[in-house]
Amino acid sequence: MSDHRRTEPAKTADDRTSLTAFLDHQRETLAWKCAGLSAEQLKQKAVPTSRLTLLGLVRHAVEVERSWFRLVLNGERLTSYWPRTADGGFGEFHVADADVDEAFAAWRAACEDSRSAADAFNSLDETVEFREETISLRYILTHMIEEYARHNGHADLLREAIDGTTGE
Repeated sequence: MSDHRRTEPAKTADDRTSLTAFLDHQRETLAWKCAGLSAEQLKQKAVPTSRLTLLGLVRHAVEVERSWFRLVLNGERLTSYWPRTADGGFGEFHVADADVDEAFAAWRAACEDSRSAADAFNSLDETVEFREETISLRYILTHMIEEYARHNGHADLLREAIDGTTGE
């Protein structure tokens, strides 16, 4: 895992630069946790008490990126990239027949779309109305850092269980 590059956020920067840099760092961390693994390893339910997989986390990141930046921030009408299962479960976590290349391409595209959506706002304090709530760009960026950080903790445990690799 040590060969994957991540950009360290600047120690001194304005709020917007800090938040976007930390979000990109978290995105890069998820990619780092998946780097060098086979499709089978990415789909492996490596922690016996969990149904999570690294590929499921990547696919979940696609849905979260699209939801917060395109649906909430841009007001676009979207359907899930991976629809819910018949029993109401999140489709992105069902990866047995998933295409790894498709998932990573969708994730990279979703991240680019998210960056573009955020860049269209002049200020972190600009807001949108969504489901009778006022939501700022600052909130969305902060929430996305939290979302990735939580799931990167899961990814850390999965990666260690798959091949013993650990790291930050």
